[in-house]
Amino acid sequence: MATSSTPPTAPDGPPARQVPERVHRRRWAILSALMLSLLIVVLDNSILNVAMKTIATPAPHGLGATQSELEWAINAYTLVFAGLLFTAGLLGDRLGRKKTLLFGLAVFGTGSVLAAFAGSPTQLIAFRALMGLGGAFVMPATLAILMNVFERDEQPKAIGIWAGGVGLAIAIGPIAGGLLLNQFWWGSVFLVNVPIVLIALTAMLILVPDSKDPSPGRLDPVGVLFSVVGLVLLVYGIIKGGQLADFTEPQVIGAVVAGLVVLAGFVVHQKRSDHPSIDINYFRKPAFSAAIAAIALVFFSLMGVTFFIVFYVQSVRGYTPLQAGLLLLPLAVAQMIFAPRARLAVDRYGARAVCTFSMFVVADTMLGLLLLDADTPIWVMEALFFLQGAGMAHIMPPVTVSIMQSLPREKAGSGSALNNVFRQVGGTLGVAVLGSLLSTSYRDRIQGVLDAVPGLSAGARHAAGESIEATLGLADRMGAPGRPLVTAANAAFVHAMHVTALGSATVSAVGALIVLAFLPGKKGPAPRSAEPRDERKAGAAR
Repeated sequence: MATSSTPPTAPDGPPARQVPERVHRRRWAILSALMLSLLIVVLDNSILNVAMKTIATPAPHGLGATQSELEWAINAYTLVFAGLLFTAGLLGDRLGRKKTLLFGLAVFGTGSVLAAFAGSPTQLIAFRALMGLGGAFVMPATLAILMNVFERDEQPKAIGIWAGGVGLAIAIGPIAGGLLLNQFWWGSVFLVNVPIVLIALTAMLILVPDSKDPSPGRLDPVGVLFSVVGLVLLVYGIIKGGQLADFTEPQVIGAVVAGLVVLAGFVVHQKRSDHPSIDINYFRKPAFSAAIAAIALVFFSLMGVTFFIVFYVQSVRGYTPLQAGLLLLPLAVAQMIFAPRARLAVDRYGARAVCTFSMFVVADTMLGLLLLDADTPIWVMEALFFLQGAGMAHIMPPVTVSIMQSLPREKAGSGSALNNVFRQVGGTLGVAVLGSLLSTSYRDRIQGVLDAVPGLSAGARHAAGESIEATLGLADRMGAPGRPLVTAANAAFVHAMHVTALGSATVSAVGALIVLAFLPGKKGPAPRSAEPRDERKAGAAR
């Protein structure tokens, strides 16, 4: 069970250990089990993107889903996941993180089986929402448990491995999806989760200790309600704006404003409550607030870029979905190599210097995407991805450590939830905003070309200008006369991608300036405990 965040002092001065010896001995095995849970939750979102085209085909090969239904098959998960993250973290602190993690895995596995055998798009959307419910209880619990089984001096290394796992899952999703769809039906992209869930559940029961806040105080149902409603409205508005490619629509503005108002009410309530769900004063700490902002902005850029790069690689360059997934590997490999070692750079130069430099590296690689056109050697993109992954690997672990070590151990669940809420909202906003920028830029560029195509009605021209896929579909139906349209579509998309990359680079640069201004600099060496391992204090986990 969790204790206070300040380690007790041994008679000779250095801080005593907080993790029981039996937990300390198996800490790396516990981390491996946690990584399995993390893998399926993160991987599931990226693996589904590959199956969208198949699910859109009529039965028996697919479900005959419309474009709107396909979007909501993805967004139902995101909406429920983001809306319940904070609540799930609070429940983990109160009821026990292991319990909430096991519950989340069981729900996620059940939702995966049901989604695999869904008989209609509506059923698929409903079961994806159920998977989002399970994922919301898994994600914050993994990081909260990590904080309670590792001593403070080892937390940066463990969090580096955890962050590297997130990057790996994002990249291998399309690869796994492509391999599965080459051999099996579309439901296999969901059914593959089941054996992983069963292995993870078994490992959790055997290895992972439970931990919770020993003094959680009274429940805060009003705060919980405000957080859920506010986050759902905000994320719904962002998603809807991305779908419509227009953030000025009344329904988009209404949802976003309503969400922000409710979240503002949540903040006011937390300040006035004598038993708040989260102490708002944590946001007064520069280390906490700057790190939260950095996470949101990094994921804004990352998710936005991976969104448009898929279209560039497949539609413009002609690679298959599986090949497109393989081309994202340098991004994941760099994160796997450098994320666990980011602490070494932080120890030498400080978090502020490392994160600021790395944010500018990410911004520069976004600008590097301006080098890509319809026939640029593909190794240029691969080199940019590797550098981008290396930059992100030196951002995510330090800022996550900054967030989690700003809070007491007993609040690890809510701290982890806040980390993931801003990550999720930032990523969702990145896809929506940068996706809208991409669509608008493409439409403006291609419209003049479509206006010159003889025999096209106004409706057909509008539909063909919605995306590069729609334009290429028209060119395919036209046969030989449509070849110039393919060239024009590729050029228009590359232009739109360049505009979007500039926007992404700007966001990353803003993040670098925030980190430079507010993230604390290099810390002095932390005292190390000299006590024998067999004298470790029972503390954070049992």
